[in-house]
Amino acid sequence: MSYRSEQQAKSHDRLYMRKFIISCLFIIGLSAALFTFINFQGLAAKGNFETIVLDFKQTLPQQVLQQDLQEIAQKYNVTPQLDNKLAEKDRVYVIKGDRQRLKELRKSKLASAMDIIEPNYIYKLPKELQGSWLGELLQPKTDDEATPALKGPNDPFYSKQWNLHNIGIMGAWDKTKGKGITVAVIDTGITRVRDLVETKFVPGYDFVNDRVEATDDFGHGTHVAGTIAQATNNGYGVAGIAYEASLMPLKVLNEYGGGTVADIAEAIKFAADKGAKVINMSLGGGGESQLMKQAIDYAHQKGAVIIAAAGNENQNSVSYPARYPHVIGVSALGPDGERASYSNYGAGIDISAPGGSEAGQILQETIDPENNGAGVFRAFQGTSMAAPHVAGVAALIEATGVTDPDEVLNILKQSSRVVKDDGLNYYGAGQLNADAAVQRADQGQISFQDFFRWLRDSGYLNPGFWIDGGVIALVPKLLMVFGSYLLAWFLRVYFPFTWSWTLFSGLTAGSSGLFFLKGFYIFDLPQWPFRLLGSSIPELGNALQGTYAFNPLFASVLIPIVLMGLLLGHPNWKWFAIGSSLGIASCLAVSAVVHPDVWGLGSGNLSRLFLIANALLCYGLVRLSLKNEEVA
Repeated sequence: MSYRSEQQAKSHDRLYMRKFIISCLFIIGLSAALFTFINFQGLAAKGNFETIVLDFKQTLPQQVLQQDLQEIAQKYNVTPQLDNKLAEKDRVYVIKGDRQRLKELRKSKLASAMDIIEPNYIYKLPKELQGSWLGELLQPKTDDEATPALKGPNDPFYSKQWNLHNIGIMGAWDKTKGKGITVAVIDTGITRVRDLVETKFVPGYDFVNDRVEATDDFGHGTHVAGTIAQATNNGYGVAGIAYEASLMPLKVLNEYGGGTVADIAEAIKFAADKGAKVINMSLGGGGESQLMKQAIDYAHQKGAVIIAAAGNENQNSVSYPARYPHVIGVSALGPDGERASYSNYGAGIDISAPGGSEAGQILQETIDPENNGAGVFRAFQGTSMAAPHVAGVAALIEATGVTDPDEVLNILKQSSRVVKDDGLNYYGAGQLNADAAVQRADQGQISFQDFFRWLRDSGYLNPGFWIDGGVIALVPKLLMVFGSYLLAWFLRVYFPFTWSWTLFSGLTAGSSGLFFLKGFYIFDLPQWPFRLLGSSIPELGNALQGTYAFNPLFASVLIPIVLMGLLLGHPNWKWFAIGSSLGIASCLAVSAVVHPDVWGLGSGNLSRLFLIANALLCYGLVRLSLKNEEVA
């Protein structure tokens, strides 16, 4: 074999090895992504249950219904029972059962008589509030001992309610206090403690004990109700947000803080049928329920605004029911305006509101279940406390005459204080702003000028993408793409080459990635694949963490060197390496101007110098490779 033939053989072997490595990496990556999506169950399949919901069809004759119930009782040795007295018209029954019995029922001939056969999942209070009290126990002081109140209502503890000052409640009260609006509190019930005596109530229901009076035996529901409509300016205790609104107590959680989705679904429909314009649910869990989803859709169609807590697990996974469509999911803020460390985040968060932290909690009057339900002032923290802030402001908005639930949501979002750099959707559209929300609602129809003013005030006058509450600046991304093409065009003058799809894909991958996917949320699917697809190569090092500071290993010439080493010998894929290197150069150059933030280097001149230097090195690497290509 000649020397030339031997060199050609070695070159062929190296090329084959590169192809093999690239193919393996591609197959592994694609397989991992497919496996994740196919096997991801999310919260929809998680959850505990002890009973099974049987929702019989309305068209089923009564005689056939009774026969089917008898057959179920005999076959499975159970006693089908109405979920509660009010469920009779809906034909919702429950039986004891596990996942095996659920499968059997769904495959049986009896399934044709039912619209829904599903687990009767147990939803609970957020775990921080189960079985223990949080925060400081406060007893009301005399007028002489009370802390001097800030300008506002004469409630002695109003000055301790940092949360009301945080949302700008005084400005909102200049316009409305929620008169004429009914807010349903689906929770542990409400007890009319001293600071709720002046608050208006409408009849509710206890779905746990099947009775009309829905008193509280835990303390959670009363605390939540206080945030919404605690009596205000009555010289006693604390203030509430929409204190002229009416409360509808709906008890679905027992003395241990747990309740079933069947009860919660029935309570949602009850609230909608009885005229509640706002529904608050400071509860949650795993397990998707078709019965509850239908109840939420029903209430939304009847004009109710539905709000729910995101959950307190510090997970990128919002709990149900906050995760359902037509439900406003609320995350929690501490006194510093930052996301509370316990608050869930990600898909399903529409807005954030004060929920408290160790630095400052949410104070209201509630009951002490360990002292015969005596009234006490206690400070709690949790997304349970954040949700009623939004419910109270929603009631204020409704009182101005805005009654469409989607329009109420739009006002809440557009009036919120936008938080930039919210890569993991901690805050949704932003932080609740009662003053701005009521002003916007009071103006009537939102005009183009209002929207333009909101863009200006929020700092997003330039075109931008708003995706499920997240915001991505469009202009810098377009500059990165344009810059990469400009560099390629410039080099083409000196080193002629043909445009190809591998070059195009490299320019895109290196400069911006499919950035419009980065903040894209699909119901109950993992969000990290979208974050990766929506990231450019320099951003891959920080995509999963959701930060905007570059990982210096990725935001450097290192990746282009590796790509060149692997692909330069391939006639087609070398253009991907060249394109991505140019894209990275453009991305780093633009970032050095608009967002110079690198791990370990900060966001000042040192970081800017690092990005510019590596952008020049990437460009130089491409120029060198094209020069060698021309010589060859």
